[in-house]
Amino acid sequence: MLQAREILCILLLVAGALPEACLFAQSTEATQAERRPERLGDSFSENEIVLDPTVPARELKPVEAPVPESPPSQQQLIDGHLQAGRAALQAGNIDQPPNDCAWSHFQAAADIDPENPEAQQGLLAVQQALVSRAIEVARDLDFDLAELILDDAALVREPRELIDDAHEEIFDFRSRYAEELQAKAVQAMDSGNFKQAERELVNLIALGGQAVAVNQLRQRLEEARKYGGFTPGQVIREQFINHGFWTPESVVILAGSFMMGSSANEEGAQENEMPRHRVTFRTGFAMGRTEVTVKQFRMFIKNSGYRSDAEKQGYSTIYNHRSGRLTRRDDMTWEMNYEGSKAQDNEPVVHVSWNDATAYVQWLARGTGKVYRLPTESEFEYALRAGQTGKYWWGDSAPSRRVENLTGQHDVSRSRRQWSTYFEGYGDKFWGPGPVASFGANPFGLNDMAGNVGEWVTDCWHDSYLRAPVDGSAWVNPGCKLRIVRGGYWASSPMQARSAYRFSARMDQRDARVGFRVARDL
Repeated sequence: MLQAREILCILLLVAGALPEACLFAQSTEATQAERRPERLGDSFSENEIVLDPTVPARELKPVEAPVPESPPSQQQLIDGHLQAGRAALQAGNIDQPPNDCAWSHFQAAADIDPENPEAQQGLLAVQQALVSRAIEVARDLDFDLAELILDDAALVREPRELIDDAHEEIFDFRSRYAEELQAKAVQAMDSGNFKQAERELVNLIALGGQAVAVNQLRQRLEEARKYGGFTPGQVIREQFINHGFWTPESVVILAGSFMMGSSANEEGAQENEMPRHRVTFRTGFAMGRTEVTVKQFRMFIKNSGYRSDAEKQGYSTIYNHRSGRLTRRDDMTWEMNYEGSKAQDNEPVVHVSWNDATAYVQWLARGTGKVYRLPTESEFEYALRAGQTGKYWWGDSAPSRRVENLTGQHDVSRSRRQWSTYFEGYGDKFWGPGPVASFGANPFGLNDMAGNVGEWVTDCWHDSYLRAPVDGSAWVNPGCKLRIVRGGYWASSPMQARSAYRFSARMDQRDARVGFRVARDL
């Protein structure tokens, strides 16, 4: 019987890889068998298989040499590129990836056969696609990228008609867009939406190529910020919302700076006009061209139901021709003139208190939606001086022409009175307030600022300008009892007609000397 190791060796020999270890094992077994006693089956039988330990040689098949393929013909190369180009074009791979796109394949076909019509037609389609992409990108406002795409499109084929047409179309679109941005910026300025105007201006800058328009709009925006879309010297008025009547005319006042008050060496200067200090208006404002008239105040009373302090308290103060003094008289109202007679419609309204004047401007604000108010004291003096630095807006002495309703040497009352203090050589033919705008305007376009009637301003009374605002705002203390009257009036002495002159009055005080005019934020 065969042993297990012998059977294993037989299997390895059949596989053709007999290891030496197996042969060594057989040799070892044989040696051991010589020392063991014989057992049944140890001797050879007649039919026992004799193992051949040699490994049979493997049969090698002959290797056939490959048959070389013939190179593709030019037409095959062209057809391949054309087919690949059509597929890339349909897939939208116009110019990417660089070596497997419609452009590269059609160009490769054209390089082999420059006259190939399909290759040329493919390049035309590539160029058209790039031009369309450039226009689309330009409409998305990326004009720099659009130019780069057009530069690539110009390399696709020699004719430039498509490129030139695209440049023209993009230029026209860019110009229209620039005009649209400019229109939006101007519209925003006119409506007072300066933040929106600035955004449109930034968009215009980003567009590029609009330096002239940008500079013009910047200047206009600065002006709009100062003047709310108006121009200095412009006369404006507004119609009431849902009503047919109008506000008094106002003049847009130039933003600027001035020295407020009087210096110690000014003739007639008062301590309450000091210290002289600089006030700067960074934005413009509007001020009534004239004092509010009797007719305009009547419209307020009729449509608001307001009752003035003179009506509620039953009296006011008038000028008495006999005594030449101001005298209290009962039953005086805003409809009366300085001497207690019925006033003309075009005369400045008098017998009105600070409370009455404030109620009137608040009514204007409600009716128009605009910020109407009384002028601040610094606004009034700034507008009164109108850029001049002398005692009066016309100079430092008596005027050489008729400029205001003042106390003149030649003025005579109907009771034959004359002024004891007056402007020498001057006469305006009025005794008491005259119709508004009876004389020419000052350099800022305002009438009757230094004469006719004194005028209420917003501020509370202070004995000096110490700690006074320097930005043109009103100086108001809660609960103050006294307000301020500015500007000369028909009976002011030359000292009282000075631009720096000021006096105080109770908020409910009224008489024949004082009226008011409006102011408006822009």
